[in-house]
Amino acid sequence: MIEILSRAALASVQDLGRFDAFRWGVGLSGAMDPLALTCGNILLGNEDGAAAVEMQVFPFSVRFEADTLFALTGADCAAMLDGVPLLPWSRAQAKAGAVLRLDHARDGRWRGARAYLCVAGGIDVPEVLGSRSTQLRGAIGGFDGRMLREGDRLPLGRAAGESRGTEIALVPPGLALPLEADGLPAVRVLPAAEYGRFTPASLDAFWREPFRITPQSDRYGFRLAGPGLEPVAPMELRSHGIVPGVIQVPHNGQPIVQMCEGQPSGGYPKVGTVIEADLWRLGQMPIGTRFRFLATDWDGALAALDERQAWLAEVRRLADLLSARSAAR
Repeated sequence: MIEILSRAALASVQDLGRFDAFRWGVGLSGAMDPLALTCGNILLGNEDGAAAVEMQVFPFSVRFEADTLFALTGADCAAMLDGVPLLPWSRAQAKAGAVLRLDHARDGRWRGARAYLCVAGGIDVPEVLGSRSTQLRGAIGGFDGRMLREGDRLPLGRAAGESRGTEIALVPPGLALPLEADGLPAVRVLPAAEYGRFTPASLDAFWREPFRITPQSDRYGFRLAGPGLEPVAPMELRSHGIVPGVIQVPHNGQPIVQMCEGQPSGGYPKVGTVIEADLWRLGQMPIGTRFRFLATDWDGALAALDERQAWLAEVRRLADLLSARSAAR
């Protein structure tokens, strides 16, 4: 078990998402940064999608009730285990009774907005519709279908295989796979169905000017502030299926990017879709971040996904190599 000691809000149990429930109107959910969650599980020898704790308000503290191998990924939050500093994107061993504290995310070349606590064996809450992820809308999955609170005690699964040894660390993907435009973070976008129904001038500004993530943003969607998108003529659409990454344009012209807990249908026109390979980048941008959209095509989107998978394969190779060396000492 691990016990939540913090009163900080917006922490939840997440895995890689509820992929087979769209047919019933249940959204994907899952980690806002699936790359961070996957890397944490690789460090521990877990299945890639083992459930973890996603944290986005700090400071945040937990107590380990038994000896536990764990990994921290995502935002660099100056983590300390019983007062001893830990490396970001690393794994470490906690003794029974040890307290892990994460402070506010540190400024640096790559800051991040969300941190992930993965444990050997994963967080062992029940699966609901094929996933352990928390979806607040409908109170589905996770720990009683809600955000975590002080005093909650989370059960841990049985660790697979032999121990992976002690502390090792990775280079964060924000540094290993950088993507910027004019000195700002960026994400790549595929034009969507209604792209050609906006004025050329507003589309030009969409690609040329930065957008800012507003405080009216959460796991459901990121509301942006920037150059307004103007339709050539008024558009009225029937509700239709949408997925995370879709960029909708309401009547005020300010885009909304659907995130992992976004609804599975909507009626606003769509100007584009953030490609799957870059959604983790957006999920790690703090409120107030200014960023750019970069145009890509289908081949570019597939190449970006291949690049991400190749990087994960290298992470897996290095983690296995370092674990073998650590265990042999």
